[in-house]
Amino acid sequence: MKTALAIVIFFLPLVFLSEGFCTQEYAGQTGKNCGECHVEAVGGGKLTAAGEAFRDDLRIKGHFRPLTQTQKIVRFIIGYIHTITAIMWFGTILYVHILLKPAYAAGGLPKGELMLGWLSIFIMTITGTLLSLARVPSWDMLFHTRFGILLTIKIALFMVMVSTAIFVTFVIGPRLRRKMQCDIKNCKQDLNHEQLSHCDGKDGRPAYIAYNGIIYDVAGSKLWKSGSHMAKHAAGHDLTDILKQAPHGEDRVLKMPVIGKLLQTDKSERPVPMKLFYFFAYMNLIFVFLIVFVISLWRWW
Repeated sequence: MKTALAIVIFFLPLVFLSEGFCTQEYAGQTGKNCGECHVEAVGGGKLTAAGEAFRDDLRIKGHFRPLTQTQKIVRFIIGYIHTITAIMWFGTILYVHILLKPAYAAGGLPKGELMLGWLSIFIMTITGTLLSLARVPSWDMLFHTRFGILLTIKIALFMVMVSTAIFVTFVIGPRLRRKMQCDIKNCKQDLNHEQLSHCDGKDGRPAYIAYNGIIYDVAGSKLWKSGSHMAKHAAGHDLTDILKQAPHGEDRVLKMPVIGKLLQTDKSERPVPMKLFYFFAYMNLIFVFLIVFVISLWRWW
């Protein structure tokens, strides 16, 4: 409780700061230090006569948009929502790539992750637009100031990611899902890793696991409800290595109905939709790091 109170006390003054729009970029334009425009030598707060003249000149040229105290509070709230949503979206992308691997979604994007992704895109589009309108008073600023150029790059990367999300969701995703369902239906004995990943026990799909090259059906087990075992292990994966650390032996797995053998995937035989899916998946991962790099340049370079 004390920690939470300390955090609130620390951030509260940041919400109610009165004059703090000017940046080091403006100081760089004049070649003068902060004390030339501000009463305080470190910058911020009340402006000197020279500072007020410079501010008015920026306003006339369309490079400065003054905000009221209420507008600043609203901007802070919107910025907070925008940041939290971006963390959720980027975190989901990193989670899928680092922990689950793209093969997890190669047979069709799970509904939960799909809904979270599109909700995040919608919120970031709205909040990002509002934040840009509050910070960028003219189109000229987007192409002739350092902040505007970095913002333009960030928006361009975001739009490419949204475009690929639309293509994957409505074109590639349905094709992969239909092909995967067809493969499972017509090939009930043997499956490769990508086909196995689709058998996760969710949304009416079968729940299969692999152990020592053999695929087992765990859907009938009470311990594998909805394709999840003790909230630690998920169906649709090869659990050979994980079972070595389990508190029970392999006898429980060997009692499950056998489906077939686990086949090795030949990457060269992947269909075109799946190759496109992997390409866009890793491209978006790179774009996440690029957007974070742009934000770092803006804030700390």
